[in-house]
Amino acid sequence: MLDKVRQRMTPEEFYAWQETMDERYELVDGYPVPRCPDIEMMTGASRRHDQIVFNIHGELRNQLRGSPCRGFTADTAVRTPAGRRRPDAGVECGNLDDQSFEAGEVRMVVEVLSPSTRDLDTFGKLDEYKTIDSIDHILLVEPNAPQAILWSRTAERSWGHKMIEGLEASIGVDSLGLVLKMQDIYEGLAFRPAPRLIDGSER
Repeated sequence: MLDKVRQRMTPEEFYAWQETMDERYELVDGYPVPRCPDIEMMTGASRRHDQIVFNIHGELRNQLRGSPCRGFTADTAVRTPAGRRRPDAGVECGNLDDQSFEAGEVRMVVEVLSPSTRDLDTFGKLDEYKTIDSIDHILLVEPNAPQAILWSRTAERSWGHKMIEGLEASIGVDSLGLVLKMQDIYEGLAFRPAPRLIDGSER
């Protein structure tokens, strides 16, 4: 079906087309592209990735309840300079437009890395997310070890990042009142020798 899409789409055309598809797509430079090209084909990766995302959504829901902010899933798109992206999880604040396909005032996005999307998530998408004025935090989560990188804006509106490692550690997102414990993010999962997708050189 995707091979037949040769003309550029407007966001409205993209969302109408997306509703006819079983898989999620992103809109990049006017063309739909698979959100995770081969995640379903990687042995064991799909369930592990899904469990981490599920755990993060649970924490966002519980911790943001009663606040003016809420979590959202990859079914909701985020507008970027390249088009429309679908992070694994995110936080938006302000009024909820429940008729929209897009998040409103996006304050935080979360990407759980996979072999097929690692470079895109840690470089391409990261740069796109950084250009969005409302976003203050970008969290990249390693699936094969208790490890994450949190990018946050400084008081001067520049970007800095820190590495969080170990099941005893926590990820504090003060501006949103969030404390994401690593043991909660990886709940239900065991660790075994596997390639790490976050490299120490990215600190």
